[in-house]
Amino acid sequence: MANKKTTVIAFVGKGGVGKTSLSALTVRLLSERHPDKKILAIDADPAVGLATALGIEAVSTVDDIRKSFVQTAEGGNTNAAVELLGEAKYQMIDALVELGNISFLAIGRPESAGCYCKVNAYLKEIISMISDNFDYVVIDGEAGIEQVNRRVMEKVTHLILVSDASKKGLQVVKTVCRVAKELVMFEKAGLIINRIPDMSLVGSLDTGGMDLLAVIPDDREMALNDINGESVFDIDGNSAILNGTRKALEGIGVE
Repeated sequence: MANKKTTVIAFVGKGGVGKTSLSALTVRLLSERHPDKKILAIDADPAVGLATALGIEAVSTVDDIRKSFVQTAEGGNTNAAVELLGEAKYQMIDALVELGNISFLAIGRPESAGCYCKVNAYLKEIISMISDNFDYVVIDGEAGIEQVNRRVMEKVTHLILVSDASKKGLQVVKTVCRVAKELVMFEKAGLIINRIPDMSLVGSLDTGGMDLLAVIPDDREMALNDINGESVFDIDGNSAILNGTRKALEGIGVE
């Protein structure tokens, strides 16, 4: 669990709406605004796109650590598995990749078949313990909210839902928001509409009563940045998507 000194921001929504870019830009803004603060970026998407967006190379993932326990236990060496589990916190710290005041942790692939509930719960608790050592935690979640609850942490302070202007995208975030109220403890929540092709469409969007934090136009610079494999630190400081991210963070009360 995050203590009261840790601001935990989770980005969720359907795939392909720019969650990873917005998560990475949030990490950049926090890093620039608070150079004396410690920031943890958690990539909860199996594609590990957040690492690329931040210009970081992920060496190992939480799932790599988990698999080492499971394989050892399945091999019949229970004592060795228990010993490995006791070293999990140190392995998790070793898995962190640092870039200035930013640390990066990748969760990895979804859980494989079979129930390893104790291992999963233990690793989630370690992630929470590590998070307590940071001022800000930014989570780039995969589609849906259950994963944030099951595999990362059950408590976030700021839940940011991301959608494009499509009816399907908006329906997904409405569903995610409803499920989140049951599964995740959060203090504030809000919606970002990203990649909108025409700002005149804003008035016709059905946001379901969610607090609209920002509407961001389709940003050509961000698209070129992605194509060229550049990090978000190369994005112009006055770009539409960076300004939109800044506005959204201010709107949801992230200082």
